[in-house]
Amino acid sequence: MEENEMNKTVVVTGASRGIGRAIAIEFARNGYNVLANYNSSEVEAKELEKMLIEDGCNVRIFKADVSKSAEADAMIDYCLKEFGRLDVLVNNAGISQDKLFTDITDEEWEKMMSVNVTSVFNCSRKALQHMIWEKSGSIINITSMWGETGGSCEVHYSASKAAIIGMTKALAKEVGPSNIRVNAVSPGVIMTDMCSYYGEEALNDLKEETPLMRLGKVEDVAETVYYLADKASFITGQVVGVNGGMVI
Repeated sequence: MEENEMNKTVVVTGASRGIGRAIAIEFARNGYNVLANYNSSEVEAKELEKMLIEDGCNVRIFKADVSKSAEADAMIDYCLKEFGRLDVLVNNAGISQDKLFTDITDEEWEKMMSVNVTSVFNCSRKALQHMIWEKSGSIINITSMWGETGGSCEVHYSASKAAIIGMTKALAKEVGPSNIRVNAVSPGVIMTDMCSYYGEEALNDLKEETPLMRLGKVEDVAETVYYLADKASFITGQVVGVNGGMVI
């Protein structure tokens, strides 16, 4: 426990796949204690844990539906019990859906807001109880370029990601005097499972729309998150786009 307490600690929500998995790996390989949260993807979470432990990293996994405050609270409590500290919270858990606005059901709207927005509220509120006491900490929220520009047939998703941007900016002002930084990372088109519904032609079109002429990798996002958490001591309240120049 003493050795663990010497290392900084990060909690990454939605860490079993995609961008969250890459973020967990980035922090683990840079010497952080990592608590990797998952909800339904237990097999992938256990594979991630096994891989990182074999690499000599200090990692735990924790099942929680972070859209529920009691489960988010239990996750943060577990982190503090296991590692003795919490330096960085990465709110990455999220879902997306492609659907005409007039076809969105009440249940789909509520689930989108619950998973994408309420989870950020729940985890940040609990983590800040510790961070404010310590007068130190960094929170990084994963939003989307659609939260900045709006995406056709993704109104509920775009609205949820825009809400995260507003929360980031407001919270940064509130907790800045406690030496806590709050930033958002806004990915563009990143090759994850969420891109699976695009055909090859659509992906090629997206590449052509991107000034850097390629689609993003999960590592592009993970490296930006790590920089904001560990290196950017005078950056707060910002939305950093990782989109290849598609949104400027």
